Amino acid sequence: MSLSNFNIQGLSKQEVTASRSKDGYNRLTYKKENGLLDAIKNLAKEPMVILLMVAAVIYTISGKPGDAIFLASAVVLVSAISLYQDSRSRNALEKLKTYSQPNCKVIRDGQVEEIKSEEIVIGDRLIVEEGTSITADGSIIHSNDFSVDESILTGESLSVCKDKNSDDHQVFQGTTVASGLAIATITAIGNETKLGKIGKSLEAIKEEKTPLEKQINNFIKKMVIAGAVIFCIVWVINYFNSFNLLDSLLKALTLAMSILPEEIPVAFTTFMALGAWRMMQMGVVVKQMKTVETLGSATVICTDKTGTITENKMSLAKLYLLSSDKIIAPDHDLDDTAKALIRMGMWASEPIPFDPMEVALHDSYTKTTFQDERQQYKMIHEYPLGGKPPMMTHLFEEKDGLRIIAAKGAPEALIAVSELDNTEKEKIVAAINLLASAGYRLLAVGNADFKGAAFPDQQQKFKFKFIGIVAFYDPPKQHIEKVLNDFYQAGINVKIVTGDNAATTIAIARQIGFRGFEKSITGEQLMKLSDKELQQAVLETNIFSRMFPDAKLKIINALKSRNEIVAMTGDGVNDGPALKAAHIGIAMGKRGTEIAKQAASLILLDDDLARMVDAIAMGRRIYANLKKAIQYIISIHIPIILTVFVPLALGWIYPNIFSPIHIIFLELVMGPTCSIIYENEPIEKNTMLQKPRPFSTTFFNRKELTTSIIQGLMITAGTLITYQFAVQNGYSEQLTRAMVFTCLIAANILLTLVNRSFYYSLFTTIKYKNNLVFLIIIATVLISGAILYAKPLTAFFGFQRMNLMQLSLSIGIGFLSVIWYELVKWKKRLINITSIDDFLR
Repeated sequence: MSLSNFNIQGLSKQEVTASRSKDGYNRLTYKKENGLLDAIKNLAKEPMVILLMVAAVIYTISGKPGDAIFLASAVVLVSAISLYQDSRSRNALEKLKTYSQPNCKVIRDGQVEEIKSEEIVIGDRLIVEEGTSITADGSIIHSNDFSVDESILTGESLSVCKDKNSDDHQVFQGTTVASGLAIATITAIGNETKLGKIGKSLEAIKEEKTPLEKQINNFIKKMVIAGAVIFCIVWVINYFNSFNLLDSLLKALTLAMSILPEEIPVAFTTFMALGAWRMMQMGVVVKQMKTVETLGSATVICTDKTGTITENKMSLAKLYLLSSDKIIAPDHDLDDTAKALIRMGMWASEPIPFDPMEVALHDSYTKTTFQDERQQYKMIHEYPLGGKPPMMTHLFEEKDGLRIIAAKGAPEALIAVSELDNTEKEKIVAAINLLASAGYRLLAVGNADFKGAAFPDQQQKFKFKFIGIVAFYDPPKQHIEKVLNDFYQAGINVKIVTGDNAATTIAIARQIGFRGFEKSITGEQLMKLSDKELQQAVLETNIFSRMFPDAKLKIINALKSRNEIVAMTGDGVNDGPALKAAHIGIAMGKRGTEIAKQAASLILLDDDLARMVDAIAMGRRIYANLKKAIQYIISIHIPIILTVFVPLALGWIYPNIFSPIHIIFLELVMGPTCSIIYENEPIEKNTMLQKPRPFSTTFFNRKELTTSIIQGLMITAGTLITYQFAVQNGYSEQLTRAMVFTCLIAANILLTLVNRSFYYSLFTTIKYKNNLVFLIIIATVLISGAILYAKPLTAFFGFQRMNLMQLSLSIGIGFLSVIWYELVKWKKRLINITSIDDFLR
């Protein structure tokens, strides 16, 4: 049956252009956003910016315009960096939106075209079928057993049956097709749709913060509170030392600036947004940012078989004829019985086929028939895929009243509803076992006779005649064995959850080296288990066959109850609940239904499971790099805070070694370092050989925080030793300040390099491909050198030029305060090698 049977031409190219010129694109534009303005508003609320402006005002009042101008310039520079990072994040997210936008099918110039949903225009003929999301409002002009889920608009959970003769023959944007197929003429797009008109209510929906965001926000709040308390203490100490209100306030602000870790939220946003953008470039669309942080924790992947493990290129490979009890190949000269089997299989398929098996049946029918009957028959009733195991039935009739009732589905389903004796059942079961063990995918085909128009409410109530079985071969993807091994190496278990039978699934699993193919369970068996038995079964079993929605959902929930972090792939309507329930729902971009894509948190654009290996690696990389960045921030903030606080609190000879201009310079060095260098770091070579990170693990665990604190304290020891050395040798305040500053800059540079890995040595990580490392370090060295040795800058920053010995000493102490951690990493590697040797023995 072709589109010409419906006499639907659709719009011409000229009509599409005219309609779009008049009514625009199919976009919801009720919420006006000004990304730049919003970013500037948020920036004005940043504590660091506020502190800088206050300090600039105090310098102006105190008669130090040079310092005030410098701080005001720093505000501009900090703002520019923040706006640039914000722009990168927003641009990445905007590009993600275009990739995650749903497609739709329309009839134009008599041909079916697939277009972006925003390109649909008023007057278009939209084709919607089971599992698709309706992308605009329209009026039905043709339908087959069509029902739609309108809960997004009405709150009603039950689907509504509609056709062109219904009182309500409208379809609406945002609703989803529950069954059947319909063609509708578009009547409203964008803001004029029913969903668009109530869209204001959607603006109030705010995305919940992820656990990682909450941990980071809580940490920053604690640091802000600590900063406020110390600020007050320092202000009081300075005031009672000098009784100068403005000067004491300025010195307290210096410490407050050093405490605020404002780089952390910027780093988090940048890493997540750019990480999602990098994934999109690999062919993986991340719909929810929280998925990025969950990816690295995945412990189990539940994957379907067809199209994920196999090619989804169905070819009709074998025919089993019950009448002769023979299995034959369809490429031989077929007798009338074999042709009748193919013919009935075609009639049991959708008139406009989209399933690969149905496409293969239509193609085989075209090749084996002398007279194409599809032009003569019209579908009068349809029973969609349903039942356990599933089957489907179509009823066609030609103008003289001749009727065809054809059914296809799981062999077990057709056996149950057909009139067969025990001998015939035994023959069929033997054929099923033989074909399934060879890896073929099987569909049984039957037909029935029925007079009158009062069709049964269930297809199983027809009295079917079992004709035979059509067997399809869907070969495994060539690289799937390597993909599975990559998952296994990463400590991730793989489970096949499929609607196919066990024998076929086991045969394919055996071919690809799938672990645990020996044991399987069916959906019916699984539903009979107690909760305790179910939890044990999902851990021990890796092949789940003849699965249906409720059974899939039970598997996901049982795995989650055993503290597994579950990723699940799916493409059909029936996968929706399980995709939604999984920690990481993965929809297929090409063959996935819109319902599956909406329920999922991640979309594989090319339906390639290998992309999940890449996505998990990227998730682990992002998490690890973000952790490195934040550990670096914590480590370098500690010496800044203590170098400012200790001399003041202990009453040393130069109590205010750093002023706001020194702190802001250090902040400008640190910001780019963590946000740019660490975000661009490649994945470490052992990352995908490690077990998944437990999702319950807090971002700042005690061991890692302790490492950062100790690193910070060691750098502090270096700066304070440098300070005391200078004082003991009678150096001036300006020279002491220069040496302490140099020590801190040197420590900062080496810490950036050392913390690129907390396991591999500096000599290994120096080979990592990250050009930004050397660019940032060279820029830092050149700017620091100019400040320390260019006379006007040296005077402005309150420094005195150092001789070679003083410079070398400051750099040497700075390096020593960091390089010790290489010994810790060496010990880790030594212990690991010893453990491996013991294991091999």
